[in-house]
Order: sequence, then structure tokens, then C-alpha cells
Amino acid sequence: MTTQQAHSRFIRTPLARAIPRVIKYSLLASCLAGGLPATALAQQATGQSASTQQTYSIEAGRLDTALNRFAVSAGIEIAFDATLTAGKQSNGLQGQYGVTDGLQRLLAGTGLRAVRRGDGSYQLEEAGDVELSVVEVSADHYRGASTEGTGSYTTGSMNTATRLGLSIRETPQSVSVISRQLIDDMQLESLTDVVNTVTGLTSTNQDSQRHVFFARGFEINNYQIDGIPTAWESGFSAGESQMDTILYDRIEVVRGASGLTSGAGDPSAAINLVRKKADSEEFTGHATISAGCWDRYQGTVDISTPLNEAGTVRGRIVGSHLEEGSFVDSLENEKSVFYGALAADLTDNTLMNIGISQQQNKPTGSTWGGLPVWFSNGERTDWSRSKTVGADWTRWDSEVTNYFFNLEHNFDSGASLYAAYSKNINHADLPLVYLFDSPDRETGLGMGAFPAWYEFEREQDNIDIYGNLPFAFSGREHEMTVGLMHNNQDFTSELRNALNVPSVGNFYEWDGSYPEPVWDQQTTHMRKETEQLGGYGALRLSLADPLTLILGSRITNWDIEGMKSNGDLYDFSHHQIVTPYAGLIYDINDVYSAYVSYTDIFNPQDEQDRNGSYLDPLEGKNYETGIKAEYFEGRLNAMLSVFRIDQDNLAQPDVGHLVPGTTNQASYAAEGTTSIGYEFEVSGAITDDWNLMFGWSQFQAEDADGSAVNTSQPRRTATMFTTYQLNDLTLGGGFNWQSSNYTMVTNPLGNSEEVKQGSYALTHLMAKYQMTPELSAQLNINNLFDEKYYTNSGAWFSQLAYGAPRNANLKLKYDF
Repeated sequence: MTTQQAHSRFIRTPLARAIPRVIKYSLLASCLAGGLPATALAQQATGQSASTQQTYSIEAGRLDTALNRFAVSAGIEIAFDATLTAGKQSNGLQGQYGVTDGLQRLLAGTGLRAVRRGDGSYQLEEAGDVELSVVEVSADHYRGASTEGTGSYTTGSMNTATRLGLSIRETPQSVSVISRQLIDDMQLESLTDVVNTVTGLTSTNQDSQRHVFFARGFEINNYQIDGIPTAWESGFSAGESQMDTILYDRIEVVRGASGLTSGAGDPSAAINLVRKKADSEEFTGHATISAGCWDRYQGTVDISTPLNEAGTVRGRIVGSHLEEGSFVDSLENEKSVFYGALAADLTDNTLMNIGISQQQNKPTGSTWGGLPVWFSNGERTDWSRSKTVGADWTRWDSEVTNYFFNLEHNFDSGASLYAAYSKNINHADLPLVYLFDSPDRETGLGMGAFPAWYEFEREQDNIDIYGNLPFAFSGREHEMTVGLMHNNQDFTSELRNALNVPSVGNFYEWDGSYPEPVWDQQTTHMRKETEQLGGYGALRLSLADPLTLILGSRITNWDIEGMKSNGDLYDFSHHQIVTPYAGLIYDINDVYSAYVSYTDIFNPQDEQDRNGSYLDPLEGKNYETGIKAEYFEGRLNAMLSVFRIDQDNLAQPDVGHLVPGTTNQASYAAEGTTSIGYEFEVSGAITDDWNLMFGWSQFQAEDADGSAVNTSQPRRTATMFTTYQLNDLTLGGGFNWQSSNYTMVTNPLGNSEEVKQGSYALTHLMAKYQMTPELSAQLNINNLFDEKYYTNSGAWFSQLAYGAPRNANLKLKYDF
């Protein structure tokens, strides 16, 4: 594979004509390797329609072998000179495909095409022999970045860490990819579900609609959509952690600092949600209906189609509607998701993508905070998992809208240019009631209420422009990436206070029928504007056959101004902040490689101390080393990494103190914080029928005095899921395990006490049956053994929230 093939995002060269349009209406045939012209083994041409989809499971490897297996399955015939396929490789074919998509994936990057002859057989020829209408061939096909339709639990390339389009093995950091197949197998429906599946990542519930994400003991404060960073603040959540996975081909995660591409050198992780593409040249798609516990019903549709005869303009529409109850009393939710995308080949070398997505969450009976940990006498409580602290009128409505536009151009020299603009609008409407204090054990009296009606809006404009330039020097191939990124974020919080506060009464009798108060006029509660401008560059140097060096740096300016909740104005800037990046990869052999990497940490913080002052930015260094492997020609990836994180100014809860004028926990800056640990992961296919994802993570985080920090995060986690296909039946299962964690809080008697969650495991099962080539049924069971556990450990003002009991969901899927 050439550098141009490996790293171009869109290609319109003679290579792109390897899959000519004429074969859109034909079927590929089988072949035999040898020194003489060969014909296929299969002679039983079926006349099958080119649009008919069929399930294939063809390993990556020799092209002649892949073609032979394809032809045997399809019952077609092809003739060719075996010298054409000599030494050529195919990425294989996993999943259900029509003829066009199947041929593209088998022949992409080979420089060959198949031409139908008058007798219905096919002739394999070099692509340059005949000029035909071009079709789309993207870098996803060359490197296997796209996971949709592959049936794989891994990917061939990713951009999240360096923008260089490297494979997992070539990336000198600890990375994970949650593929489309794994999302479907486990029925991971939200970003939170995905986070809880990724090696080393965990989430904590603040209440029914807010989740905070962590990695290596530290909070994750940003995510990306198609590589464009999107900052958010978990305390002012407007649907970010509930984003539906139906929109995405895969979710890439880079653990450790990723300041080169995300701007903020956050020591936890970067999460990149990669959208599905409008890339199909034939009408295809699927629809699903599902039903589950607690009156859960959902319907989805996903349709792709060409919009002109040439297939140079393509469209895609994805939609979903969900209505569900909950194991928590009175809590219900209604969710609608829409995604529309348009792709157009403006020239042979230029691709344009434009689209919009919107998700509306309309829960009722929403909770704010959790259940009290203690009775007023200091004894521990033990509530039913269905107990609520919400009211019938409380809600956490949110609407997330994203507009995007991007252009990709590939030059004949092999250089490429990518330019993108996106606009995110997150809006939340939150009439809520927060219950505090501890009830009397006998009477249930003593709880207080704080009703408030908030309205949040976060609007972000993002611009990302970068170019890749492969070049030769001293007889070796190298690559350079240079980019510019601009982000502007406006956040506003409006507040209505309650003019009257009804009594809570006996908390034992609380059932959500608490009356809604009379509300005051709306006023501005908080306001913040953040502007970030950054330039970055990365250089991949081939020092020797087994040795590659990656060097990069970013220069960033932050300008932040706003108004605190007490009305005080503030502004501060951080200019010309340099974030260096370095990685060294040594290929031990064709399977194993070793790497070391280093990057700086710099991240402005929103936490405030007991005086209302904002903490200084996080600063520090991230070191990592490890071994990676690619088995079975890249179909199975394995990784073992060891890391060390040193940082100052880490925000820690200042127990017993609030930010003045708010109900927010005050923080203090911990100095000399160190996190040391290791991670292990295996993901991909062991055989054609056996997929596996397994991950283990362990770390230790302490401050300069040796005291543990962020103790609410488990120090050890493990996650595993595997499936095995037996003809039309696929069986799967797995688990999520985490060690114990705790939070030190003040009990009603004024004493500091540990609130602990013991170690626990959640077991999951799935079974899928392919009833016909188009129709399948899938059953998923979560928390099989009905483990009772907390989704936090008293971190939210000495309150607790329970995780979901055992539940099941049945889904029917129809492919067309």
C-alpha cells in the first residue's frame, strides 16, 4: 500500500477507477491461483440480481483466495491471468453486502477491475485499460477505517490521536475502538453505554439525566464529532452524555493526553464519535422495532441511496423514536433522533459532505441529585431501587442539534486537504426540585426541598482545517500534517426561583406528587464565552525499516470571560500555550511493535474554590510505553500499555464547603498528583465466526503527600464481550467488572465518613437468529444476576443512585 493510498481521505486517480460502474450490475466470480490463465471453479452462474444482499465472511489475505471464496458463495465465474493477482492482498469481506459494495471492498486498492462478458462470466483486468465512470473510493476502504457492515470489532485506521490516519498498531498511545458491530451486538444506545464498555473508562451518575465520564482516574471534559473537539461541562448537561449511537459508524477513544488534536491536554481521554457516511451507490438500509422492560418501545430506520444516475450525489437518512418507562418510580422518557447527510463528488478529487442531526430528549419525573445516604441519627438507609426523589412535573428536556459541512480534496501528488465547519446547539429546559438533608428514621420527616427552574444553552462554532503531505527523503517515505482549529463557545444559564416552597413531609410517602411551586421571573444565572484558537503540526518520519518517529506540537490561545452565579464578572486568558507531542514506534516483526510517547498537559478548569475563585489550569506531563500486536493480518488487535501522569492543580472536593451563592461543591487544587497504571486490551476476530473484545485497566492516583485522589473512581476495571456464530444463530455474552471505590463525606452528626461501593460485576447475554436473509431477531439481557449497585458513591452531597436491575430487550431488524 502506498502512502497516498493509506492516508488520502478521498481519491480520484486511475486507482479510483478500480471499481468501474459497469460492474454495478454484475457479480464477481471465483478464481484459481497459478502460473497460467485461470477460470473460476464455480460454473453455476445464477443470474442473481446485483442489488440482492448476501452474507459473507471472507478473511483478509491473498486476493486470489478472497475472490475464490466470494465466487463460491455467489455461484459466479471469472477468468483472469493469475499474474494479475500475484502478490496482491484484499481486506476481506465481513457482513451482508450487495454486489457493488462487496466488489469495492474486495478489489479496493488492488488496481484491478472486473468486466462482465457476453456469456455472463467476468474478466479481471487492470483498471487503467478502460475509462469508465468513476465511483467513490475513500481511505476508509483502503485502510478499513469504516466498521459499518464489516462485522468486525476493530478498525484499520484512526485519526483521533495524530490526524495521520494510522492503524491502531501504528498509533503510539493507548487506543480503543467501539465498532458498529459491537454497538449492535451489545445494543449500546447512548454515549454513556459506550463509555462503560471501553477499557479503562467509567461513568458516574449525578442524577437521572447527567453522567460524568472518567479515565485513568480523571474526568473527561471533551468529546469530538468527526475529529472536531466539543467541550462540555457535566454540571450543566444538555443531553451530551445521552447522545444516541445510531448516528455513528464507530467511536474511537484515545486514553491519556491528546492536546495535539483536541486543544486541551486532558490527562484522561479523548472520545471521537465518527458519523455514518452517505456513501452507498445503491438503495439500501434497514428498519428495526424493539420492545423491552419497563414499557420500552423503539423504532428506527436507516436508508442510503444514490440521488443521481451516476451515483456522484448520495444521501442518507437515519431516524429513531423511543418511548420508555424506568425502574425508578414516575420516571419516563421520550426520545427522537434524526440525521440527514448528503455527499457529492464535486470533481474526481473532491468530496463534499453536508448534513444535520438532532436529538430530542423529553423525560418526565426527572431526578436532581439522589437518595439520602443517612437517617438523621447517622444510621445508613437502604432504599428500594425504585424510590425516586423526582416529582411528577420535574423534567430534564434537552435538544442537541448539529450542523456540519466539510470538503476533502486529494491532489495528484498524494497530498490531501480537509476543511470542516460545524455548529452545535445544546439546549435544556429544567424545572426541578432538589431534596436535601436526612429524614427521621421513624417519622420520615426532616427533608428539605430546593425547587429551581433552569434553562441552559450552549452554542459552539467549530472550524478545522488541515493538510497531509507525504514526501520522500533519503530514500524513505514520510508524512507531515499541519492544521488550524478555531472554537467559539457561548454558554448561558437562566434561572427562575420558586416563590413558595411546599413542605416535603414524610419522605417514606414521597411518590412524586409534590406540588409545583409558583415561579419568579427568569433572570440570567451564569454566562460564559470561551474562544480557542490553535495551530498544530505533526511529522511522521521513517528513520529505518523498523523505526518510526512521530513529532508534533500545538500552540493554543484561550480567551474566557463570563459572569458567575453571584453576579461577579470575570475574564482571563492563556496565550501561546505550547503542547508538545512525541512518539517512537519500533516494529519488532510483522506482528509486534513497541512504542513510547510523551505529551504535555494543559487544561483550563471551571471548578471554583470556597471563595468563588476559579482554579488555575491543570498542568503536567503524560508518559506512556507499551507493546501492540496485529494478529491474522490486522483482524485482531492486542495492546499492553504502561502510563504515568504527573500534574498540578487537580480539582478535589473541598468537603463541607460550597461555591458562594450556589449549591455547587467547592474545590481545592491538589499539587503533585501522580497516576500510574497499565492497560491491556484485545479486540477483533479470532476466527471468521468468533469476535472478542476484552480489556483490563489498573491505576493508582495520589497527591504529593501520598494521599489517594479521586477515590470515587474504581482503581481496577475489566470489560469483556464475545460472540460466536453458528450458521444462522449468533450467541454472545460478557461482563463489566469494577473494584470498590469510596467517597469521604460528612454525615448528619458532623463526622467524616466513608461511603463505599464494593466491587461488582454486571453480566450480559445476547442471542441473534437470522430468520431469513433479510430478517433477524436479537435478544439482549443486561445485569443477568440482578446485581444491586450504586452508580455513584455519595459524591453528590452525600446522596446515592442505584443502577438498573436485570432487564431485557428484543429487537427485530429487516434489511432491504
